[in-house]
Amino acid sequence: MDLRSELLKSIWYGFTALDLEKSGKVSKSQLKVLSHNLCTVLSIPHDPVALEEHFRDDDDGPVSSQGYMPYLNKYILDKVIEGSFIKENVDELCWTLTAKKNYQTDKTSSTVVPERDAFRLWCLFNFLSEDKYPLVMVPDEVEYLLKKICMSMSIEFNCVELEDFFSQDSVQQSGITVWVFLKMMNSGKMTRGIDKSIVSMAIEEVYREIVGDVLKEGYLWKKGQLRRNWKERWFTLRPSNLSYYTGEDRKDCQGNIVLDGNCCVEVLPDRDGKRCMFCLKTLSKTYEMSASDTKQRQEWTTAIQTAIRLHVEGKTSLHKDLKLKRREQREQREKRQQSKEEELQRLRALQEERERKLAELDLLKEAQKQAQVLLEQDEQRRRQQHEQLQRALEVQLREAEEARVSMQAEMVLKEEEAERQRKRIKELEEMQKRLEEALQQEIKARLDEEAFRYAQAGLLAEEEEKMKALMSLQEEQEEYILKTQREKQELKQEMEVKSRSLDEAQRQLEEVRANRHRVDQDVVAAQRKLRQASTNVKHWNVQMNRLMRPIGPGGMCPILTPVKISKRKCWFPLTTTILEV
Repeated sequence: MDLRSELLKSIWYGFTALDLEKSGKVSKSQLKVLSHNLCTVLSIPHDPVALEEHFRDDDDGPVSSQGYMPYLNKYILDKVIEGSFIKENVDELCWTLTAKKNYQTDKTSSTVVPERDAFRLWCLFNFLSEDKYPLVMVPDEVEYLLKKICMSMSIEFNCVELEDFFSQDSVQQSGITVWVFLKMMNSGKMTRGIDKSIVSMAIEEVYREIVGDVLKEGYLWKKGQLRRNWKERWFTLRPSNLSYYTGEDRKDCQGNIVLDGNCCVEVLPDRDGKRCMFCLKTLSKTYEMSASDTKQRQEWTTAIQTAIRLHVEGKTSLHKDLKLKRREQREQREKRQQSKEEELQRLRALQEERERKLAELDLLKEAQKQAQVLLEQDEQRRRQQHEQLQRALEVQLREAEEARVSMQAEMVLKEEEAERQRKRIKELEEMQKRLEEALQQEIKARLDEEAFRYAQAGLLAEEEEKMKALMSLQEEQEEYILKTQREKQELKQEMEVKSRSLDEAQRQLEEVRANRHRVDQDVVAAQRKLRQASTNVKHWNVQMNRLMRPIGPGGMCPILTPVKISKRKCWFPLTTTILEV
């Protein structure tokens, strides 16, 4: 977060405070006053005509925040020079404007924080809030700030009260405004039973640490450069310099040591009656100092090394860097949560797919059973029809055989009758000459015989037609038998296709079960790693609480936690985050 972003956050509150009707627009006369005051506290020349010229084409009414931004950037923020003004004055100006409109408290209440502490909390809120408007602070940053304040008061942070506060309103899950935060602090839930002076000291200490970029403060003995005598001085360490004063009121500055990449800090052996000594080496001088005990020396050397590292890395503020890292951690945590939700959705989809396939498998089994029953019924029906047809054909064959036998017997009789007729004709031919009448009778008899023969020929023709009909009926029976066999073969093939489909569905079901088992194993492994990480965090918190001292030198509460510096990792002050050195 650069200087422009920090200034814009404070100016945004000043602009919204002038918007009394909450329409998102402010009159140009009010913007003139705001712009003049901003130029004054930012130590830049003010051009009273520039605002009129910039909004010359917008004389119909007030100006919105989007319309004021180009003027603010061009005529004010672009002219700002870092170090030429005191940012706290800008914050006090914007706080004065916005507090009159939005910060209304009961002055008689014993839990209300003083005006100065409310201003410092407002500055801390702006520093830790998200870089989007309207400004809100996420619950993790609220918890971080409250933990810092409780640590400065040497009390344990009660996270139950904070969880109850956020659970009251679902809208606050994404973040709270500064006025809600100040209302929560004025309720006294977080500072119940603690003296106001202690709370004020803790808020000031956290304000100087986070907003003022003070890495460490405290008394140290310093060896003079000329007289070589030892004097006790109040030291204030920032990322860019180490200043020392005659007292902790920081009114009389005795010197300022500029820190850069060429500086280094070393631990010295005890001598000259001084113990817990260390020195800070620069290119031109070496400063010897003595701490009250080994713990303080360790904290000071660690803090100075941290300041040198920040300068080498091109970072101007430790807490800005920590804020970015916490934001990255939140984003990573949200991504992990999103991936877990996607994994759960995928598992639910797999479960639904499995249930769907099981239902389809049951339907297939039921369809197979129904098809088997229908096939058996159809087969039985065709078998019955075939048996009936076969019995009918056997009856017809027997009748045809009986007719053929009777026809053969009749033919034999006819042949015998023809033989008798021939003998009679011979007798009639012999008698022709004798009896003419007998001849006429014989002729008539022969005509009758011819007619009977014609009748017999017709009967033979009818017999042949019946034989042809029987043959055609036999052929139809054979064709029906072949058709029945083909249909049976097709039904067998259809049953084999359905059986193969059933086997494929069972194989896919087994694969889904195997995939679900692997996913369950992955989820169990992830939960095991999460429990292990939680155990490690609890262990480190226990170790840190054991190393904390109740009271530091000079009546001040210690801020830093002593840790052992290794080649790879170290504890930074005022935080429980391990950074790579």
